[in-house]
Amino acid sequence: MTDRLLHFVQHPFGRRIARLLNLPQPVPLLRRQNAWVDEELAGRSVLAIAPGSTAPLPSLLAAIVAQGGTPSGDGPVRTLVIDATGCRDLAALRALFEQAQLAMVRLAPGGRILALTSAGVMSAAEAACLHAVQGFVRALAKEIGRRGATANALVLQEGAASMESLAGALRFFGTDRSAYVSGQVLSWRKDIEPTIDEERAPVALVTGAAGGIGAATARRLALDGMRVLCVDVPAARQPLEALTREIGGSLLAADLTAPGAVDELVDAVRRLQGVDVLVHNAGITRDRTLARMSPSEWDAVMAVNLAAILAIDARLDEAALLNAGAREICLSSISGIAGNAGQTNYSASKAALIGYVGARAATLDERGGTINAVAPGFIETAMTRRMPLMVREAGRRLNALKQGGTPADVAEAIAFLASPGAHPLTGQVLRVCGQSLLGA
Repeated sequence: MTDRLLHFVQHPFGRRIARLLNLPQPVPLLRRQNAWVDEELAGRSVLAIAPGSTAPLPSLLAAIVAQGGTPSGDGPVRTLVIDATGCRDLAALRALFEQAQLAMVRLAPGGRILALTSAGVMSAAEAACLHAVQGFVRALAKEIGRRGATANALVLQEGAASMESLAGALRFFGTDRSAYVSGQVLSWRKDIEPTIDEERAPVALVTGAAGGIGAATARRLALDGMRVLCVDVPAARQPLEALTREIGGSLLAADLTAPGAVDELVDAVRRLQGVDVLVHNAGITRDRTLARMSPSEWDAVMAVNLAAILAIDARLDEAALLNAGAREICLSSISGIAGNAGQTNYSASKAALIGYVGARAATLDERGGTINAVAPGFIETAMTRRMPLMVREAGRRLNALKQGGTPADVAEAIAFLASPGAHPLTGQVLRVCGQSLLGA
């Protein structure tokens, strides 16, 4: 879908008109959406600062080098890493202000900022100062969004500051793979050696794979060498077949709410010797205000968006078909965080998934696996194309980047959560929303 304003303001005449009318002036986002490479920071100038400490964590500096980052010197900064683990008093917060302010002058358009803070036992005053970093990052993200830049923060749990762990974080949050992720604060736990079977290609299962986010996800995971089982309803068989031919995957055309469909899916997974990456993407909407919503509209949304996921997971657990170290990703939504008028059914189903991943994380952790939710904001899809013009424009602009995201942006976040480097994340929600003002 074409964002006409985004294209219009790239021309001098368009920018003048936009300024006169006080219109948003979004800039094209710098994106990277190919397969993972060994050195994700290669070609990027990196600046690391450490307010409150004499120097950045040695493991952080080693991670930057390991990922191919080069010191920025006095030139433009494409990736700024703020080691704020030492921001435990007011003097350190003042140093954060001073050092980050100087760095802003050098931050390149489309730059990436990753701040690291810490958790653990501390005094109330230390907790206050460390938590201040989170508000600082969220506010900064809103300031730099107009330049296509992003800022995110990770709260390092005890033992989470190893070189390998921080390298995993930098591969996504420090690069253009996180182009539509901004203003997010996530807990980053101690890393462990991921369980990987080197002798076979990982198997990924993606539901709702025939189009939009599902198809983009299937394509992206295939780039990383995964064998992808693409699942969608029988009515979508034609695009599903085209997709599987394109990526060399397999397909299952089934309505997952129909009797016997989950058993059919389990049989397909068994033939593939289990699943390593499980992406619950299938979802529907049946929008109507609560006063006018019919029981069938409520039930249909709950059946697809929640009940099918619970049934699939229960059967895969029973059959022991989630392989050791498996990654599970559920597609939630900003609507599940902020709510949306006319979507009590949809918002409830997507909020349910947030609760689900938080509770199920401990179960998968016992097997070396993880589960997280991805919450997209306004994404340019066939569904948003059908929105009324004014509603669509509001959805596009109500975020720090002043534009909608793409299915590939969501797919990149899913590919990150499916990667070995994302093991420190589990039971959490990664918003892919351009720092939406909804639910902020």
